[in-house]
Amino acid sequence: MKKLLLAAAGVTIASPALAHHPLGGLPMETLAHGLLSGVGHPVLGFDHLFFVALMGVAAVFTGRKMLAPAAYIGAMLVGCAMIYAGVALPAVEGVVVASLVVLGGIVLSGRSLSFAPALVLFAAFGLFHGAAFGGSIAGQEGGVGGAVLLGYFVGLGLIQYAIALGAGWVAEKVLGATTASAINARLAGAMVAGVGVFMALEMVEGPIVAILAGA
Repeated sequence: MKKLLLAAAGVTIASPALAHHPLGGLPMETLAHGLLSGVGHPVLGFDHLFFVALMGVAAVFTGRKMLAPAAYIGAMLVGCAMIYAGVALPAVEGVVVASLVVLGGIVLSGRSLSFAPALVLFAAFGLFHGAAFGGSIAGQEGGVGGAVLLGYFVGLGLIQYAIALGAGWVAEKVLGATTASAINARLAGAMVAGVGVFMALEMVEGPIVAILAGA
């Protein structure tokens, strides 16, 4: 677990340089481009990756481990489509970071979410994660075609659902976290919450430095 924590810290520090884009900024022009970009964004964006993985762990303790993550997937796709359609959401990056802290804190507490609250929480944060993903296609010069958009949505949905289910399976079957109070589950919550706090501090560092410099 110590190695896992160190690895998480390392990838979090390195994540800004990855730009969350598997095509290296090249334009998306085909269905395959859209699919590849959709698959790659949640993997290269460690804020999204950590949230989705922990969501899969938390879903195990709702009693509906396969259905609960679907609320996130659906809302995530809606959020992505909203941004592409020009409907903006406020403070997207801030809410994405907050999602790590909130869900990490819940899992760390050792208390399980019942099914209905889990659906609401996953969907609410999914909307903002989707908005962050939508920014990558909304910013494409000249826009993207329908095939690219379809591939992007399919890639986003499939990879994140697979990550959530896979993380839940590992937590339950490999790490033996069959209840929310299991130490391995709580350590995972602590790790993700810590990543969220670190990212939040990074977000406020610039404004604070600017204020102090102007004082």
